[in-house]
Amino acid sequence: MHILIVEADYYKDLQAELIKGATAAIEAAGGTYEVVSVPGALEIPGAIAMAAQAQNTDMSNRYDGYVALGVVIRGETTHYEIVSEESARAIMNLTTVDKLCIGNGIQTVENGDQAWARCKVADKNKGGGAGQAAIAMIELKAKLSS
Repeated sequence: MHILIVEADYYKDLQAELIKGATAAIEAAGGTYEVVSVPGALEIPGAIAMAAQAQNTDMSNRYDGYVALGVVIRGETTHYEIVSEESARAIMNLTTVDKLCIGNGIQTVENGDQAWARCKVADKNKGGGAGQAAIAMIELKAKLSS
């Protein structure tokens, strides 16, 4: 199984911890991965869609699934709601319409403390959870396709 991790590198230190969890989960399942970075959470679904489209035209660029990793921390404006809702909506569209196997690890939190608690491998390990979710969906898709 080969998985593409798409990470929004806006909060580099938090992202490093999310990636550590996701890659450990993928390696534990015997999978391989590649990591690409995008500027923010809103760009994650677009990058996954581009990778899936490239896969359809060039089968050597094959991903069995995807992991979306990012952190959105509430600020003083409504931008938080837009980013949180639209990134989640776009990822759901990719899973339900395009049938892509995606582990959604975009963390939407109120503050930095909540972000760290969710990102740390030694705490809630949401990166690892997203990796495990992608793996579970890949396995389910294979089972349902056979």
